[in-house]
Amino acid sequence: MTLTSFGPANLIKRSPETHPLTWRLRDDAEPVWLDEYQAKNGYAAARKAFADMAQDDIVQTVKDAGLKGRGGAGFPTGVKWGLMPKDESINIRYLLCNADEMEPNTWKDRMLMEQLPHLLIEGMLISARALKTYRGYIFLRGEYTTAAKHLNRAVEEAKAAGLLGKNILGSGFDFELFVHTGAGRYICGEETALINSLEGRRANPRSKPPFPAAVGVWGKPTCVNNVETLCNVPAIIADGVDWYKSLARVGSEDMGTKLMGFSGKVKNPGLWELPFGVTARELFEDYAGGMRDGYTLKAWQPGGAGTGFLLPEHLDAQMYAGGIGKVGTRMGTGLAMAVDNTVNMVSLLRNMEQFFARESCGFCTPCRDGLPWSVKLLMALENGEGREGDIETLLGLVGFLGPGKTFCAHAPGAVEPLGSAIKYFRSEFEAGIAPTSAAVPPLARPIVVGA
Repeated sequence: MTLTSFGPANLIKRSPETHPLTWRLRDDAEPVWLDEYQAKNGYAAARKAFADMAQDDIVQTVKDAGLKGRGGAGFPTGVKWGLMPKDESINIRYLLCNADEMEPNTWKDRMLMEQLPHLLIEGMLISARALKTYRGYIFLRGEYTTAAKHLNRAVEEAKAAGLLGKNILGSGFDFELFVHTGAGRYICGEETALINSLEGRRANPRSKPPFPAAVGVWGKPTCVNNVETLCNVPAIIADGVDWYKSLARVGSEDMGTKLMGFSGKVKNPGLWELPFGVTARELFEDYAGGMRDGYTLKAWQPGGAGTGFLLPEHLDAQMYAGGIGKVGTRMGTGLAMAVDNTVNMVSLLRNMEQFFARESCGFCTPCRDGLPWSVKLLMALENGEGREGDIETLLGLVGFLGPGKTFCAHAPGAVEPLGSAIKYFRSEFEAGIAPTSAAVPPLARPIVVGA
């Protein structure tokens, strides 16, 4: 799979009018450095924001455009920006870019950072101007070494051109930007765990309230946005609210475009910028090319390992939060995974839950103990050593680890695919129960944590 696989040439012709995130990409997948980026209208939106727009007007424009977070939660960006304090006496504020892209099957932010680093920097510059933040950090997944190299070079280019640092564009506004590489923890995708890690603390989520907009990095007001979210800001400022809203398909409640993809045994795995509201069937058949010869589609996840499984019959759902919600799960990151007919769902879920159990921060009991418990039960079922009642116990754990039952959203995301897999493929779980096993009451099977 390549990070520049944007679909058949007869389907996509990238242009500024239809592909605000990707039209500047080079065909050879090399980074677009400053001179080329400016030749392609780069930093024009930043110059407009600094010269012609009040800071509050930038916030209102992003809010009116309907931009939502692209990291998976989908919270309205303008509303989040509006939570930052208005008190002018608070002169220390921070902007954090969440680039800790640890979600399995997801690589959209990596492509943007490796090939269009200045697009992210421009998005952060405009956002910093709007939020009155004087310092920004790109909290980058540690394994993204190429992205780190390209971002650091782009930051130096922007500094040399007067686009970062002191008195940017003669405005009197100062903004410093730093690339900070993390130590490789999935939980850092949660914004307060990211803040703790940036401060040098253990990557545990914080209790909310207070929210980061009030008490964030080193106790100061902080806004945290995803890479793809920030990369949408320049186009909104440059071309306006009405244009941005017009990009989405009819019926979509989410505005603009989205980086979407398909992985698995499809003919053309890749990543494409598509309008919100495109159907999953178009994404799967027209862009990913359907399944490879000899394979059939058994199930699919719409947006990363933390989203529920769906069936082929659900492919007509529109790819936006509400459209995927109608068929019982979440849009997530928008990068789908195809599960083929050769995959055993019990083995797949055991592998996934093992990942989530290892990535738990261990702060709250349901997540710390519940996820390893699910792994032990799934391992028993995978080896044909399951006992009567194990499936009911797993379903009980799905409930106990669901939304609102744990300190953060890690455990609910971890058990969502488990619950959906049992719903649609229960017979595969039942096949793992030993014929002579004794019945065990739900949630009564003993477990030795850490064994």
